Amino acid sequence: MDIRDLDRRVLAEVDKIVSGVTDLGLRTPCAGWTLGDLLTHQVSENHAFAVALREGAAPDWTSGTLGDDPYRAYAESVDAFLAASADDTVLDREVTVREFGTFPAPVALTMHLVDSVAHGWDLARTLDAPYEPDPEAVHVALRFAERMRTRPRPDDDVFAPAVEIAPGAGELDRFLALTGRDPAWR
Repeated sequence: MDIRDLDRRVLAEVDKIVSGVTDLGLRTPCAGWTLGDLLTHQVSENHAFAVALREGAAPDWTSGTLGDDPYRAYAESVDAFLAASADDTVLDREVTVREFGTFPAPVALTMHLVDSVAHGWDLARTLDAPYEPDPEAVHVALRFAERMRTRPRPDDDVFAPAVEIAPGAGELDRFLALTGRDPAWR
């Protein structure tokens, strides 16, 4: 399994959602964020991951802009990320991700996948659009979120507090709950 392929599949699903964006002022499942804020975050993260994958670190993780064409800004940021991750030699690099630390590139790429799956759901919910991310990608994102929740330093948690959900929930709902999202949000 190539984490880059899983991320590409999720990004292709998210692209269909973002292509329908018109009202950037909509409320999202991300507390305090509008749709414009969420898309700006995604554009920033995609560009910063691209720089970090190429150069080992990115100096800025928040400077993304949407300009007058939010979909184009988003699509270009995805293209930049995909181009930076395409070379197989990237898998042998160490990558610094934000303030979280330096990781082997496959771990950094998994962090991007987690972000893609989570924020893809946020976008879909905001726009009341269908969201069917690749099940294998969801499985990998869930396993990563589980590991993050049980690591020895919970005081620097990267997710919102976990949400209680019904026993027997599917993997996407369990992943969402671990990242602080209520799967029933609307």
